[in-house]
Amino acid sequence: MSYLSPRYKKLLVVIKQTAFEEYSQLRLYGKAPKALRWKRLEARYKDHKKCVNKVIDALSKHNVTFNCIGRVGLDRQHLSDVDLMVAVGGDGTCLTCAHFLDNGSIPLLGINSDPLTVEEMASTTTKQTDERRSHGALCAYTSNNIETAFEHVLYGGGNLCNRTRIQCTVKSTFSETRLCPALNDLLISHPSPASVSRFGMGFLVPNVEGNGVEPSMDENYESNQEEEHNLSEVLTSRKDDPTPQAYRTRFGGTSYEIKQNVNVWSSGLWVSTATGSTAAMVSAGGQPLRHDSSQLQYLVREHMVEQHKCAIEARERGMGILEDGGQLHIRWNSNAGAIFIDGAHLYHDIVLGDEILINAEAPPLKLFMRELGETDPENPGI
Repeated sequence: MSYLSPRYKKLLVVIKQTAFEEYSQLRLYGKAPKALRWKRLEARYKDHKKCVNKVIDALSKHNVTFNCIGRVGLDRQHLSDVDLMVAVGGDGTCLTCAHFLDNGSIPLLGINSDPLTVEEMASTTTKQTDERRSHGALCAYTSNNIETAFEHVLYGGGNLCNRTRIQCTVKSTFSETRLCPALNDLLISHPSPASVSRFGMGFLVPNVEGNGVEPSMDENYESNQEEEHNLSEVLTSRKDDPTPQAYRTRFGGTSYEIKQNVNVWSSGLWVSTATGSTAAMVSAGGQPLRHDSSQLQYLVREHMVEQHKCAIEARERGMGILEDGGQLHIRWNSNAGAIFIDGAHLYHDIVLGDEILINAEAPPLKLFMRELGETDPENPGI
């Protein structure tokens, strides 16, 4: 196809740093774990490097310009005039790249540099696979079909999808911070897994009364302390309460009422997109969503609900679907906490009293995915 003009002419190739490279640096300072299996790590490193060389060779055959950058060195300055980003590694590399594509204008192509073989896929239930290989759920192609990848994608082909992402805004005492969009999921929890995560959870509805003077979330919260002798079971907006307390707050200058608020003691809160619904969410007890769904799913981890007349309602409110236009509100009630974005590497610290607004209003990510029924030609089980 060299006689055709490529649709994407300036590419940024982002390359992951393998565990072998990371631990090799630590070994220079005597800090590498003693139990590392160096031969296995080196084998994974060599397979990854072969894939990187294949990518460079394949791109050199087309009328495009491209730059290569390591995943750990990726910066927004590298995105200038780029019209396609290529992630060479696995799902983690794709997620890192997605965090820099927050306006959704640059497509992302993932290439799995070290995919599982058919034999390894068959042994996953007995944990005999090499855990250093990548699953590659976000990768449209693998090291086995790189030539095909660029022949399709560079000239306007491929299965380019819009993937819903999570927008998360944190309101502290003196600031309001919009975090980078999450492609898979958010985990909101205490930094220590042994500590209880305390928070209030409800839904925001625009305040129809306008912009008049209104009590703050903190004022409402303090006025209700007498009712919160058991935070995991008392609901602040009850169906059988003729005069429910109306909580109000503001985000971005807009006034909202907080509806159906429930106070939670737990191990934290998962919020996932359809893309992330088959990852940690389903393992925690959630349900897989259609990949093209714009819904978000939320689930309280290890919800601590004691015996109480509102216990069933409190537990039911601990999980559900956030439909289009829905806005989930969190009021953090523990001394410390963190919002983990698509895993453990990227997080935002929160403290007592911080409020969190979660919705699906982030620009969707343009992500190349496999065609329905498409498989790796050398590994048809993938």
